[in-house]
Amino acid sequence: MGEQGPLCVNVHATNATTENLSRHDMLHWVNDCLRTNYTKIEELCSGAAYCQFMDMLFPGSVSLRKVKFKTNLEHEYIQNFKLLQASFKKVGVDKNIPVDRLIKGRFQDNFEFVQWFKKFFDANYDGRQYDPVEARGNNSVIGTATSGSASRIANNHKVAASRPVHATKPMTRNSPVSKPIGAATRITGSTGAGDSHRVEELTNQIAELKTTVDGLEKERDFYYGKLRDIEVLCQECEQKHGKSQVVEQILEILYATEEGFSVPEDYVEDGGPVAAGEEEEY
Repeated sequence: MGEQGPLCVNVHATNATTENLSRHDMLHWVNDCLRTNYTKIEELCSGAAYCQFMDMLFPGSVSLRKVKFKTNLEHEYIQNFKLLQASFKKVGVDKNIPVDRLIKGRFQDNFEFVQWFKKFFDANYDGRQYDPVEARGNNSVIGTATSGSASRIANNHKVAASRPVHATKPMTRNSPVSKPIGAATRITGSTGAGDSHRVEELTNQIAELKTTVDGLEKERDFYYGKLRDIEVLCQECEQKHGKSQVVEQILEILYATEEGFSVPEDYVEDGGPVAAGEEEEY
C-alpha cells in the first residue's frame, strides 16, 4: 500500500487574497463561528480558537478537553499550539506555525496567521452543522459572547465574509466616544425599557469604534517603525558609500508630503531629517 496522502486541502498565503477581509471582518467571522466575543486580533494568540476550528473542520483531530480556553498564561498558549501542531500533523497540514511570534500577542503576526487560517478554512469546510459551545463542554472562553449572536455555522460562514460590521463605519476625531453613551442614557430615561436594545447596540458600537482606534494606532506605529528603519538604513548607506541615485529616490519618497501637510518643526529648513545628534522620540 502506498503512503496515505493528506486529509486536508493545503493552501499558501499570497499577497492578494480572495476576500481581503479587514481585521474587523476577521474578528466577526471568528466570533460568529465559535460564539465568542474576541475584541482584538491579538487575543487569538492563545491558540484556543484555532484548536476549535480544527475540531470543526476535522472532528477528532484535537482533544478539546485539553485546550486551555480561558487563560492569560504564555506557557498555556504554548500548550494549545502544541495541540494545534499535532492536529496539523494528523491531517497533513504543511503550514509551519510561528508559535514563538504568535504567543507574544503582536497584531501583525497574529493577523497574518489568521488570514492564512481563514483561507485554509474556506478550502476545507464542508458546511456541516457545529455547536461550538457544546463542543467545548460549555467551557468559558476569554472573549466568550454573552448572547446568542451566532446561529448555526452553516449560515455564519457565508454571512461573515460579506456583511459589514459596525466597526467599519466612518468615524472622525471630532466625535468623542462618550457622547453616544450619554445620548443613549437619556433616551432610555425618557422612553422606558423599550429602547434598552438600542442602548446596548450603541454601547457595542462604541466598544467596536474604540477597538478600531486601538488597532489603527498599532498599525500606524508598526508601519512607521518600518519607514524609520528604511530611513536610517538609507542614511547609513550614504555615510558609508556616498550619495546614490536609488537612495536619493527612496528618501525623496519618504519625505514627500501632500497638499496641506505641515512639515514638523524637527525637520531642518531644507526639508531633511532632524539634525545629527538630535534623537527623535517616538
